[in-house]
Amino acid sequence: MDKVIADNRKASFDYFLMERYEAGIELKGTEIKSLRKNSCSIKDAYVTIKDGEAYILNMNIAVYDKGNLFNHEPLRERKLLLHKKEITKLQAKIKEEGLTLIPTKVYLSKGRAKLEVAVAKGKKLYDKRDDMKKKSINKEIRKASKEIY
Repeated sequence: MDKVIADNRKASFDYFLMERYEAGIELKGTEIKSLRKNSCSIKDAYVTIKDGEAYILNMNIAVYDKGNLFNHEPLRERKLLLHKKEITKLQAKIKEEGLTLIPTKVYLSKGRAKLEVAVAKGKKLYDKRDDMKKKSINKEIRKASKEIY
């Protein structure tokens, strides 16, 4: 049973999410304690690959309140734990097809912090409008069907 800590719902609105990968996160002691208290934000975060390793940038893990001088830096660059094959596959997709890597969810699985990363392609404004239109139509249909029963 996984405990979801942070969810990036805006990612599905701004991007077409294609493939999803699960990655571990290399954390310091106070970071995991802060994550267990649900103090995390991935709203502005993104994933980069450099020197054959994946890193997440702008992931905000709040400072642990009982962490005195051993506290971590909230917006530091964190290494993602992926297999080498996965990293090379992702790197090829990013370079060739103009895709990007977006974090969609942070959760705890068996006591370990995991990050769900999605390969994504940016939506245009008219794509977003179509999604909003479909969502409102479905909402009206559900509302009408409830009134009938």
